[in-house]
Amino acid sequence: MDLERVCEWCLSFPHVEETLPFGPGVLVFKIAGKVFALTAPDEYPPRINLKCDPERAISLRESHGGITPGWHMNKRHWNTVLLNGTVPPALVKELVRHSYDLVVAGLPAAQRRTLGLGAEKP
Repeated sequence: MDLERVCEWCLSFPHVEETLPFGPGVLVFKIAGKVFALTAPDEYPPRINLKCDPERAISLRESHGGITPGWHMNKRHWNTVLLNGTVPPALVKELVRHSYDLVVAGLPAAQRRTLGLGAEKP
């Protein structure tokens, strides 16, 4: 899965905004002001940082060479996913969704309700 398609996938979720808080070299995807994905589109190989459940993050790193601890992130909660074909596209999409869902779950219930994302944590 190429970077352009991953960015499109990030933007397909409700209430997501694409921002450039660190300057033009880093795209940051947020829900309700909270980051769930980051990428530097001019870097090669392409990669994206995604939030991940800590136990799952370890398992993914052990089973996929294209998934490493989050580059410049809290390595317990973030993975870097290479977008060079080493990680299957279906898994990349699922990991983006997982990251988004984790951030949504961390929002206050009232904010989730206001956004129409449900009051219960998934």
